[in-house]
Amino acid sequence: MKAIINGIILLPDSELRGKALLYDERIRGIVSNETALREADEILDAKGHYVSPGFIDTHTHGYGGVDVSDDRPEDVRHMAEGLIENGVTSFLPTTLTVAFPTLASICESIRVLAPESREPGFRGAEILGVHLEGPFINPEKKGAQNEEFILPPDPDKVLPYQDIVRVITLAPEMPGGLDCIRRLKAESNIAVSIGHTSAAFDQAMDAIGLGATRVTHLFNAMSGLHQRKPGVVGAALNSDVYAELICDTFHVDKGLFPMLAKLKKGRLVLITDALRSAGMPDGKYENGGQVFVLKGIECRLTDGTIAGSVLRMNQAVKNLRDFGCVPLYEAVRAASLTPAESIGAAASKGSLTPGKDADIVIMDESCAVKAAIVRGVCKYQKAE
Repeated sequence: MKAIINGIILLPDSELRGKALLYDERIRGIVSNETALREADEILDAKGHYVSPGFIDTHTHGYGGVDVSDDRPEDVRHMAEGLIENGVTSFLPTTLTVAFPTLASICESIRVLAPESREPGFRGAEILGVHLEGPFINPEKKGAQNEEFILPPDPDKVLPYQDIVRVITLAPEMPGGLDCIRRLKAESNIAVSIGHTSAAFDQAMDAIGLGATRVTHLFNAMSGLHQRKPGVVGAALNSDVYAELICDTFHVDKGLFPMLAKLKKGRLVLITDALRSAGMPDGKYENGGQVFVLKGIECRLTDGTIAGSVLRMNQAVKNLRDFGCVPLYEAVRAASLTPAESIGAAASKGSLTPGKDADIVIMDESCAVKAAIVRGVCKYQKAE
């Protein structure tokens, strides 16, 4: 048995002081410090820092110079090792719109990598499955996706990989889009996310009625909010779907964070949408066969189109707390329990509830990560 003492424990709706967290591969309980010292064989002193559930990134393309869509298993392992330093204890490697045989190959690779990542000796964050961002999107809202590989919605292409695909982003207004949602809902547990879409408000609400449960990077690459055309943004704010937010202050202005925190409380999912340039210096990089430029926190194609981000998840949490005017535990919920709920993983992930996997982050007031634990094994500890 192990224990973390002298920390501020973050629960989904509050913070707890003066207690200790007891765990092995699973969370065993929140107990008195005296009980922890008596029962634990290994003690980790949090030194007054926050003890948080591990972060879950359900939309991340790359990190540290590599990208999921290059279809190299070693790259996903490299991502897992880099993401853990930002407090991400589990994630969905997320594809771009590339050739479908490549997407199929990536799914097959993740089938092997996912169980590997659950082993104690794996170096980094656990892999929970795949997020397919495309290829069933609208060319009008392709953003930085490659139009050459966009396909009409076809559930028969995706259903063979339903064991590993946890989320798919699609445009419901494309021919066959609503039927695709209907079948994915009926025949699988894949979460359908509305994104890269020009759908009108009514089309988006129809998609939600048929089983779409998420919206991909709210405000970005979708029909916006207008008083006579509420669009996908209006549908997202007018329903209980989970809404992804790239909380970097560039993709969405920080002035909107308080409103989103209020309207989507318990349904707001922080994501990074990170590209291979995350964790790397400014310069030129490649994204799904297209060149983009990183300058500061901005990633753009050479024609100026906004691409993904270089956001780190612990920074996203800090940004939501600081600019969204919410307590830290609420910002952490948007990076842990809510994403777990959005992909059907909350039975084992997302909070420090007894019986769940011991995925734990220790971080300071500035959300700098001091240690990260996956299934009870410390996978990262910052040198002091």
